[in-house]
Amino acid sequence: MKKIAFVFPGQGSQCIGMGKSFYDRSKAARLAYEEANDSLGYDIRRLSFAGPQEELDRTEYAQPALLTASIAAMRVLRENTDIRPSCLAGHSLGEYTALVVSGALAFGETVKLVNQRGKFMQESVPEGVGKMCAVLGLSVDDVFEVCRRASGDDGVVVPANINSPEQIVISGHSAAVERAALIAKERGAKRVIPLQVSVPSHSPLMARAAELLRTELYKIAFKSMSVPVITNVEASEAAPSRLKELLTLQLTSPVRWVDTIRSIKTGGVRDIFEIGPGKVLSGLTKRIEKEMNPHNVSEMCDIEKAMGALNAP
Repeated sequence: MKKIAFVFPGQGSQCIGMGKSFYDRSKAARLAYEEANDSLGYDIRRLSFAGPQEELDRTEYAQPALLTASIAAMRVLRENTDIRPSCLAGHSLGEYTALVVSGALAFGETVKLVNQRGKFMQESVPEGVGKMCAVLGLSVDDVFEVCRRASGDDGVVVPANINSPEQIVISGHSAAVERAALIAKERGAKRVIPLQVSVPSHSPLMARAAELLRTELYKIAFKSMSVPVITNVEASEAAPSRLKELLTLQLTSPVRWVDTIRSIKTGGVRDIFEIGPGKVLSGLTKRIEKEMNPHNVSEMCDIEKAMGALNAP
C-alpha cells in the first residue's frame, strides 16, 4: 500500500470562494463552518465566500478562514475515500490544521486559537514597521548571508520561509528588508518580490505575539496524535509534550519547508496531498523533490482525482 502524506496551506493561499464547493455539496463541510462560526462569534463563512478580499487578507481573519476551509476539505475527503496518511505537515498556519487532523487539537478550540494568534501578530507590529519579500534564485546560504549584512542598528531581517532551494522569503524591519533586497539583487537574485502581507511573520518582530500566544497555548489540553506531525521549527516528528513550545517558537523561527518535504520523503512517502485552498505547496514539492507526486484537494471536483491518484500504479 502506498505511503502518503497530507500537507496543509498557510496564509497567502486565502481567496474569495474557498471552501464553497465543499459547503454546497457536503453536510460535513457545512457543519465545519457552523462550528467555526459558533466558536468565533462571527460569520467566517460569509467572509470566505463573499469577501471583501482586503478583509479576508487581514491576518486575524485569514487564519481561521484558511483553517476552516482546509478542515472542510479534509472532512469531505474522509467522507468519500479511505485515504489514510502516514504523516502530516502544514506550512505555518497550516501546522494547526495538521494538529487538528492528527487529533491533538479540537477544531472548535483551534479556530478560536488561530483567530487570537492572528490578532496577536497583527497588533504586535504597527503598520509599515515590518515587511516581507520573496527572494528567487539564491541559495539558502546566500540568503542567510544577505540578511546578516542587511541587519543593522535600524532593524533586522531574517529568512522566514525556506520554501524551496531557490525561493526564500525574508522578513523583518522595513528598512532592513529593503536593504536586503538590494544586496540580494547585487548577488545575482533573479527576482525580489515584495509580499502583500500585513505582518512580518517568522521574525524577531513577532516576539510579543509569541509571548501572548504561549499564554493561550498553555490553557489548552493537547491530546495524543493518531498520525505524526512534522513541525516547521525542527522539520521532524514532535512528541505531544513539545507541541506548545514548538508552536510558540514557530512565530519567531523560519518555516523549514524544504527540510520538511525531505523528511517526509525519507519516511518512504512519494505521494503528497495538499488539502485546502490553492496549489502553492504542490508547486513547492516539485521544486524540492522532483520524484515526489503532489496532488491537490482544493475543490469538490478534486476528490475523484485524489481517488484516481491513490489507485494509480
